[in-house]
Amino acid sequence: MRTLVIGGGIAGTATALGLRRAGLDVEVYESRPDAARDIGAFLTLASNGMRALTQLDAAGVVGRAGYPLTSMRVLDAGGAEIAHVPLGEAADPVLRYRCLRRGELSAVLRAEAVRRGVPVRHGARLTGVEQGPDGVTARFADGTTATGDLLIGADGLRSAVREALDPGVRPVHAGQRVFYGYTDTAPAAPGDALITMVRGSTAAFGYAVSPGGETSWFARVPGGPGAGAGEDTAADRRELLLGLLRQDRTPAAGLVEATTGELMVTDATEIPIGTRWRHGRALLVGDAAHAASPATGQGASMALEDAVVLGKCLRDAPGTEAALVRYEALRRPRVEHNVTASGALSRGGAPGARRDGPPPPRPGEADLVRHLDWTTDLWETTDDTGA
Repeated sequence: MRTLVIGGGIAGTATALGLRRAGLDVEVYESRPDAARDIGAFLTLASNGMRALTQLDAAGVVGRAGYPLTSMRVLDAGGAEIAHVPLGEAADPVLRYRCLRRGELSAVLRAEAVRRGVPVRHGARLTGVEQGPDGVTARFADGTTATGDLLIGADGLRSAVREALDPGVRPVHAGQRVFYGYTDTAPAAPGDALITMVRGSTAAFGYAVSPGGETSWFARVPGGPGAGAGEDTAADRRELLLGLLRQDRTPAAGLVEATTGELMVTDATEIPIGTRWRHGRALLVGDAAHAASPATGQGASMALEDAVVLGKCLRDAPGTEAALVRYEALRRPRVEHNVTASGALSRGGAPGARRDGPPPPRPGEADLVRHLDWTTDLWETTDDTGA
């Protein structure tokens, strides 16, 4: 089976690794003109994401690119510690949370895909998708085309594949603006492998310190769409954020003040649940299918789970259509729960949203190990999805 993967970011390159391991002929098409690293905002890979990477034989290279996080402390608006809990499967060095920048994760996965013989074509901006009885064709802005048996849209929140196949679906705002920054001059957080969450009076804040002393931080503040799109200046955004953080007695304002580089600002955005993922020979995965606001910190980990489960479904099912049906049945309840829970946290309306400990289990948590284990057969397995 020849498979075209549109998108060379985290979801696309991880999907290519999963399909390659399943024995498929796969090629990645990325719209950016070269492989220049986009550092971008930092992210955390949770234990479930690291578990997925182990099944792709990529946990080692990703682990070396980031640093571990084994516990989380929670501060109130006065700076007092109100909780300190372990993160995920902290006892297992391979499955510990990892902190790294989004661009670094993309670069590591892309390099690993190329090392395993997956072609990655840059400068391939998708302009259309055509489907026929014998294949699916991707058309690109430079006039070239590619035809395969299956096309995977792994091109993110503003997916060109989704636009081509289902143009009525648009990302929606989740009620917050999100700021990111870095500093290497702020005092280090107490303890090693620790992420601190601040339950501020007007903003949610979090930060972690690398072994080299760099502090990565984020802030989620209520606000409408459009921040960072030229409607205000970088100085305006910084002062807006500092004005909110200075209302509390926490380390947050000091970390932002110590950040000399420009702050990154984006909108918390999500794809509405219940939208179509499958369109004939085309399938959406990762953020293209189920982007969530960043409140749960699960976006990258969910995309990595997608990559493993899709590869196994295509390996195990008796045909492509059956594989895609099975994939959707396994993935939709879990990822849509994450979209809903994360959106509720962003909008501030979820029961228990201001929690002191880890989130409650997501649907499919009990079956996750079995679904991700490369040695299990997803076609023969029965579970509560009914698939």
